[in-house]
Amino acid sequence: MKNIFRHPEKFIAAKLIIAIGVLMVALTFIFWYAILTKQEKDIMSIALRYGGSFVHFTRESIFNSLMNVQPDETQRVLQTLGTPEGVQSVRIYDHEGKVLYNSQKNSIGEFVDKGSVACKGCHVSPEKSPALSQSVRKWSVYRNMQGVRTLQVIDAITNEPSCSTAACHAHPSNIKMLGFVEAQLSLAFLDEALLKQRLALSAYVVMFVLATSLSLGIIIYKIVSKPVSELVQGMEKVASGNLEHSVAIKSVDEMGVLAQTFNAMIRDLKMARDQRERWTQTLEAEIAKKTEEIQRTHVNLMQTEKLASLGRMAAGVAHEINNPLTGVVTFAHLLKKRFPSESEESQDLNIIIEQADRCSKIIKNLLTFARATPTEKGKVSINDVLNRTIFMVQNQEKFHHIKFNINLEEYPFVIVGDSSQFQQIFLNMFINAADAMNERGRISVATRKTTENGKPYVEIEFTDEGCGIREEDMPKLFEPFFTTKPVGKGTGLGLSVSHGIVKHLGGYIKVKSTVGKGTSFFVRLPLNEEGK
Repeated sequence: MKNIFRHPEKFIAAKLIIAIGVLMVALTFIFWYAILTKQEKDIMSIALRYGGSFVHFTRESIFNSLMNVQPDETQRVLQTLGTPEGVQSVRIYDHEGKVLYNSQKNSIGEFVDKGSVACKGCHVSPEKSPALSQSVRKWSVYRNMQGVRTLQVIDAITNEPSCSTAACHAHPSNIKMLGFVEAQLSLAFLDEALLKQRLALSAYVVMFVLATSLSLGIIIYKIVSKPVSELVQGMEKVASGNLEHSVAIKSVDEMGVLAQTFNAMIRDLKMARDQRERWTQTLEAEIAKKTEEIQRTHVNLMQTEKLASLGRMAAGVAHEINNPLTGVVTFAHLLKKRFPSESEESQDLNIIIEQADRCSKIIKNLLTFARATPTEKGKVSINDVLNRTIFMVQNQEKFHHIKFNINLEEYPFVIVGDSSQFQQIFLNMFINAADAMNERGRISVATRKTTENGKPYVEIEFTDEGCGIREEDMPKLFEPFFTTKPVGKGTGLGLSVSHGIVKHLGGYIKVKSTVGKGTSFFVRLPLNEEGK
């Protein structure tokens, strides 16, 4: 602890101890001085009270001897009263200041000093004028020749009726003051007691200051200096790289909170360092993992390109099939003219023409969807695009065992966009539904108008009775190349592409699914109200 006072400007505890110590010493000195002053006043008040009582007792003691004109008796009484320790002298003098009686017998017949309280207590200037002052002072304190403080108390002997009417030495009634009784009392005992009290009080004050300063120093050291020192040492160790160190301060005050925060910071730094080391150690594994993902993505892209090539080949084959079908329909019409309309041959030819037209429509829709044409935005009816898409998929083998439950609201759902993009969205929904149901079951399609934040939308609902989607797969549903289908059955691009198209049009897709019961996709697209 002594080290903190070598450079107090560097330590909070030293500054606190010095500041509080100086303040405490100053306040203690003021308190000490106030108590001493109060004690001295109280002791002087007691001395004056007992001095006045002594003079009053003296006056009553000599009353009879004065009335009976017994000067020897009066002198004897004064000598008796002057014998106790502490009584220096008792004397009586008349109004002119002549000493008539004295316990010391050494100044009888002399005149009192006009500069003493005997004269100045009543007269304004006894050397110059007999004028009386308004305030009468009956006591004074001075030091005698031995240096001892002496209390001089004076009381007047008034002209009472018993004196003015006495036959022996009658005084005129117009004289008010016959003389004065003066007692000089030593204050040595009181000064000695006061000195002892001052010394004792000073000793108590010094002991109090020392004890308080020591206690204050220990308390500040325990509460402030030691915790701060531990925090400083902890910071130095952490700065040197030792993140295993912790500050052991268990208090619940600000120092404890600061230590807990510091320890928490060290733990966070250690965790960050350990995590950085783990990242460094697993960097090769992460690189290998990312490389594997890139390779898997490359394989998916190759598969996508293969499917695109296959689609172009299918479109070419469909185009080549369309020419023979045209010939079949043409010759079927020519043959039909050779038979009566009610004949069996004519009815068979009608079936041939009907099926050939159906094949032609299927091929035409397929070619329209597969043709890579520039995007042409216009007003598109959602219900019309849905009907065309449903007609196209119903004639595919994948959907032969699937029943469509169609509930389209009779409302002109008109949206500005490309019809081929809408058809691509709907086709992806139907294909995913068929795959989820293993190409058997029921697909429900519905359209409805809804309003969100005051803006009109068309909501297209696609509901299947398939296996459903697991909860953990929901966040990754619209990520590119993510699929839960077996290898070779899906590319993982259908929902991602559909989500991108819908989002570009200002809409969004919601999904509700129950594992084992089915899934519902809700495609919301903003309506063009001017197209109604």
